[in-house]
Amino acid sequence: MLIDGQTAPCVSEESLEIRNPSSGVVIGQLAAGGEEDIDRAVRAARAAFEGPWSSWTPYERQALLYRVHELMDRNFDELAEIESVDMGAPISKTRATKASVLKMILFFASQSSNIAGETLQNGLPGEVVTMSLKAPVGVVGGIIPWNGPLGSQWWLLGTVLATGCTTVLKPAEDASLSVLRVAELLHEAGLPPGVVNVVTGRGDVAGAALARHSGVDRIAFTGSTETGRKIIDASKVNIKKLQLELGGKSPDIIFADADLDKAVQGAAMGVFANSGQICFAGTRVFVQREIVKEFCERAAFFARSIKVGHSLDPEAQLGPLISNDQLEKVMSYVQIGANEGAQLVCGGERLQGSLADGYFVSPTVFADVHNDMRIAQEEIFGPVMSVIPFDTVEDAITKGNATEFGLGGAVWTRDISKALRVVKGIHTGVMWVNCYGLIDPLVGFGGTKMSGYGAKGGRAHLDTYLYSKCVYINT
Repeated sequence: MLIDGQTAPCVSEESLEIRNPSSGVVIGQLAAGGEEDIDRAVRAARAAFEGPWSSWTPYERQALLYRVHELMDRNFDELAEIESVDMGAPISKTRATKASVLKMILFFASQSSNIAGETLQNGLPGEVVTMSLKAPVGVVGGIIPWNGPLGSQWWLLGTVLATGCTTVLKPAEDASLSVLRVAELLHEAGLPPGVVNVVTGRGDVAGAALARHSGVDRIAFTGSTETGRKIIDASKVNIKKLQLELGGKSPDIIFADADLDKAVQGAAMGVFANSGQICFAGTRVFVQREIVKEFCERAAFFARSIKVGHSLDPEAQLGPLISNDQLEKVMSYVQIGANEGAQLVCGGERLQGSLADGYFVSPTVFADVHNDMRIAQEEIFGPVMSVIPFDTVEDAITKGNATEFGLGGAVWTRDISKALRVVKGIHTGVMWVNCYGLIDPLVGFGGTKMSGYGAKGGRAHLDTYLYSKCVYINT
């Protein structure tokens, strides 16, 4: 672990195995942090927040982020390899995240000098000047998922460094290595001890301790809706601020007038990218009835053309699932789909041969799916597409909204009026038109319904790490 600028073992001296998901081989050990370790890290974060870090100017924090940007740029090949070995994403994909990660750091660097309150008019007697200030909320607990920590950690780290908060970061037990390496680079760039602390361990132990710690002012969590409920309950101890990005079962709506060459590939990768391990994956693919057969044939052809391979294979387009547990979960849903009467068009198999020891599942397409089937309603978090027919715009909107989640969604059509009707009608945090999965920190994204709340990106994101302080000055 990394606490107060120093590497440290956990108090219990217990450890967790790190396995390469491409091979199932144990490649290392993680400290299994517990409540005492979280408490130590929170105390370090509080001391840093109230100590020298509080006197850093916006320009000094901005300069730090620029130095971090330079180090991330210089070391990104190493970070990409660590990420691929640790969580299984193909090396071509982890290397390709470089531009987006560096862009995110630059975004937060620009925001560090863009935090402002305002002068306010008032109706008070006499000469009273009134204003509002923005102040950092304090110690932020960050609990991030395993499906892409190299990039996802920056939604928290960038905001903490831009606003002047401090953090205790609990990475997923299945993918912690890139987070630990980035923490080392932060200190190499001149980050004061205690500003960023990393405690590795199990979610139900270290994560739970962080969520309920009374010394934590805010929790940023990405993960399952079930765990999100537990964090909401734990936050009541001191009324923590929360940002929750939870589960998804996003609708991807394809009209008969869409450009199918683009829509098939776009919708397929909206499901299969990162082996389906993306919270806003568009796994509910609604296709207008007159083109369902053609779409399924094209989607199956595309799925079979995808090269699935070892994460360090430069030609691999998809890698393994994160763990054997996740593999078993995905395969159970393939069986559930078949039992419910859906037609397995392609995939649905654990890959054998040279990939037999890893956690590989072939990209899967189900046709003849009804919107109330479990494979159409429950988050699988694997490369499983459910194709559901619809007839009209209204039918597509009604079916698209028939889910407890509201994280992502898309529409494919040449008719901009039709597209905007769907954008307006679907109850979700982000919508894409004739594309899928584009994210820019200047714009951001968020969730609604059971997919959580709190913005990621844009000014609204930084505001959740700040609080407003009203000031009255009697002159």
